[in-house]
Amino acid sequence: MEKFTVTPERLKEEFIKMYGAADGIRMFASPARINIIGEHIDYNGGKVFPAAIDKYLYCAIRKRQDTKIIYNDLFFSGTFEFDVNTDFQFEKGNDYANYLNGILSIMKAHGYKFDCGFDLLIASNVPSAGGISSSSALECGFAWAVSETFGFNISRKDIALMGQQSEHEFMNVNCGIMDQYIISTGKKDTAEVLDCAKVEHEYVPLELGDYRFVVMNTKKQRRLADSKYNERRSQCEKGLSILQENGVDIPDLCSMSVSQFDEAGKFIKDEIIYKRVRHCVTEMDRVLQSVEALKANNLKKLGQLLYASHNSLRDDYEVTGIELDTLVEVASKQEGCIGARMTGAGFGGCAIALVHKNCTQDFMKNVQSEYTKKIGYEGGFFECSSGDGVKEIF
Repeated sequence: MEKFTVTPERLKEEFIKMYGAADGIRMFASPARINIIGEHIDYNGGKVFPAAIDKYLYCAIRKRQDTKIIYNDLFFSGTFEFDVNTDFQFEKGNDYANYLNGILSIMKAHGYKFDCGFDLLIASNVPSAGGISSSSALECGFAWAVSETFGFNISRKDIALMGQQSEHEFMNVNCGIMDQYIISTGKKDTAEVLDCAKVEHEYVPLELGDYRFVVMNTKKQRRLADSKYNERRSQCEKGLSILQENGVDIPDLCSMSVSQFDEAGKFIKDEIIYKRVRHCVTEMDRVLQSVEALKANNLKKLGQLLYASHNSLRDDYEVTGIELDTLVEVASKQEGCIGARMTGAGFGGCAIALVHKNCTQDFMKNVQSEYTKKIGYEGGFFECSSGDGVKEIF
């Protein structure tokens, strides 16, 4: 089917066409997310600052009389059929159904029992491979839909943890907790300060007024991301070890204040290790400043912190690259833009910009033009606001 902006009402109509009858259908929504600030510090004891956004994946679900499970996607051809009593295993040919079967597998491992099967139809307005976590939206939206439909009453935090566990054990992807957590627990008009180590969060008002976030996708293949990620982790561990050996009493890099680092940084003689540590310390400080800026409704200050974060990721952590640098540089020159930075692992992927709502269309057009001229191919752009975490619509 040709792609269009799906609505819950349209999905219900298509569900009835596909499966028959209108009774018993339940509809759930699951958001995409952005990380406002706090990059490459989650594995250094730091906190991240994500928000759910108003781009949603929808799940329509209804129990069956038998034990059959039927999956369909409005925009992807092919029907997947299973039995609820199956011992689910990852199979490449099952495509997106692997994400769903992974969740069912984890639920069963936790002792949840299914008394029947179900019909499912999904459709998403979340751009796939857009760097805003379409796969986690699928996992958590489906998990919430199943939990509510079968009366499991699984908590939002546990939905997030199940999504992560499924990625680790079923999909064999060693992901963090941020994506699943914000998608499961997000609230409109808020962001979350998330401590990934403790799996605890604080809601912070995200009142953007006349401003919108614009997501800018480089559309670059990230071939270097995994190896460079491991290299950066190793460098951070080395920096922490040097500081601890010289009497600096910290459990992790992000426990160190900027003033402490100004004193203790002299112990790190290797310039590269020094820069890696400096990014972690200053980025953690920028997260805390961003929280205070939003609490004070100071969007100009937040914008300045976004630019500073990008500069640190470019110069000290060295994970940006020409594509992301071009997006942020061009964005910074556009009318109505008060802040921009890369978001995610880097070496491609996405950047975000904070742009006045009256300027977003010209902003996207102008940045696209300059990006294509310099890089040789187009990026992807869309504007968004904050959104709710997983929820039932009707």
